Amino acid sequence: MRWIGFLSLVALSECLVIVPLTKIKSMRESLRERDLLRDYLQRHPYSQAYKLLRQPRVTVQSMRNYLDLYYVGTISIGTPPQKFRVVFDTGSADLWVPSIYCSSPACVTHRIFKPLRSSTFQDTNRPIKLVYGSGSMTGLLGYDDVRIRNLVCKSQAFGLSTTESGIALEFAAFDGILGLAYPSLAFNDTTPVFDSLWKQGLLPDNLFAFYLSSNKRNGSVVMFGGVDHSYYRGELQWVPVSEQGFWQVTVDSISMNGTVVACPGGCQAIVDTGTSLLIGPPDPVLNILKSINAQNTSTGEYIVSCDDVQSLPDIVFTMNNVTYPVPASAYIRRGKTDICYSNLYKDTLTSFNHWVLGDVFLRLYFTVFDRANNRIGLAPVVA
Repeated sequence: MRWIGFLSLVALSECLVIVPLTKIKSMRESLRERDLLRDYLQRHPYSQAYKLLRQPRVTVQSMRNYLDLYYVGTISIGTPPQKFRVVFDTGSADLWVPSIYCSSPACVTHRIFKPLRSSTFQDTNRPIKLVYGSGSMTGLLGYDDVRIRNLVCKSQAFGLSTTESGIALEFAAFDGILGLAYPSLAFNDTTPVFDSLWKQGLLPDNLFAFYLSSNKRNGSVVMFGGVDHSYYRGELQWVPVSEQGFWQVTVDSISMNGTVVACPGGCQAIVDTGTSLLIGPPDPVLNILKSINAQNTSTGEYIVSCDDVQSLPDIVFTMNNVTYPVPASAYIRRGKTDICYSNLYKDTLTSFNHWVLGDVFLRLYFTVFDRANNRIGLAPVVA
């Protein structure tokens, strides 16, 4: 989560009768949009979907979409449990929350962990520090029980913030961050939450998956240890992880209108649920922005004519010989004053030189993070 907060013919009789069909949302889709699906399934325990939800040890955690900036779910830490809103972030590997030791403005406006109120807390006095693209934290390392719905991860390492800097953290709708990247990115000699869940035998399969809603607050989920196939269309297509730190993959090329506009000889990308935008190296991003006649503003943002959005081409990412189109309706957003902004961001703050496929991309594709086989599965989401 380096950049969090940035901005799916009827023929009758002897004569052929063709009846035009209008797509009607299924009851399941309608209930999910209103966040009523689970309640309905619990009242109808013999439905197939409820059987899926009742599979032993498969955990589905709901998340709330905050203005398409980030997705937040609730966990708890300690005994008795203390609740926190966290971003489930595949771009980092550590769990941290504000603590009673912190006096930064970001801590004052968020829930704080109180060690003395937990009978299972273990202190270490070990200092930690994390730096993100939109803020940073320092703190102390501790251990306690972490709960994600029905999962209880015993003696999990986590950070207790003592300082939090950055406007993004101060005004965030989340308290902390729960990292889901590989252990090599975690605090030294600690085990990330997902690895602990697997090692403690709490998951049937060594994977987790995301469905991110678009333009609505409810309906988004992260699922641990299993996959709900009703969230996507067709078959999952698999992309090997190219380096085990971030969830990093190889992009074969990036094209528009059949012409390669970036990454002609292949490049690397990070699949990151904690980043809101599509991010890339400056020159390739600028080439794309110029090709859609985007204009730079005094704030560094790029805008296009809202009248032109429908005619703009898809940005097509090809990975493992499979194409993943990102339409203009995804990479352009309408502002409050009928100005349309680009969701492409050029990385001028680091020398990372990788693309970051953030929520702009992930809202289009149901995503499975398969640690057992070190691969990522992608399939178009159910509309």
